[in-house]
Amino acid sequence: MAQMANRRLAMTLFSTVLDPYSHMVRIVLAEKGISFELQMVNPKDTPEDLKDLNPYNETPTLIDRELALYDHRVIMEYLDERFPHPPLMPVDPVSRARSRLFFHRIERDWYSLADKIKPGNKTADRFAKELRDNLVGASPIFESKPFFMSDEYSLVDCSLAPLLWRLPYYGIEIPSQAKGLLSYMDGLFSREGFKNSLTEEEREIRDLN
Repeated sequence: MAQMANRRLAMTLFSTVLDPYSHMVRIVLAEKGISFELQMVNPKDTPEDLKDLNPYNETPTLIDRELALYDHRVIMEYLDERFPHPPLMPVDPVSRARSRLFFHRIERDWYSLADKIKPGNKTADRFAKELRDNLVGASPIFESKPFFMSDEYSLVDCSLAPLLWRLPYYGIEIPSQAKGLLSYMDGLFSREGFKNSLTEEEREIRDLN
């Protein structure tokens, strides 16, 4: 992963520690081998330039020369179009639409639960159990193809990887009978691009340091 440099590169990513949405973008950058400057942000004390670049003052925010982009989905699709190799979205409109629907459902059905699993939240355990049960129940889906509903690695997999990597952080353990899901996770986590996307704090989630 490209780290902070003495001079600003053409592309800069404002990211937050342990934020899965920022991680999605870093995975795309790593998979495509894009050089960038990583600027880690404290959400409670954001830098002035981020406030000027993003009206919502949040991460991830990507700066590509004169262009400022926010919303992880917008950034990920922009990167795939700006740097087309390797492609992370299907070429034909029907398949692209299906991929976007998968992305939408993953966020609506699974990330919505993960976002509620926070320290001090009295109902965190209930949301963690619901997320675990949903993932385990979907395990057969992961058995049919090497990647999520596809023979090719895509932005959908980039979106799922941060969630699955953080399961120990959420207090979730996937049982051995969910073989399809576990095999899928192993495949994602073994990718060089994924390994290169991890921050030190993210590596500590699964004791990789």
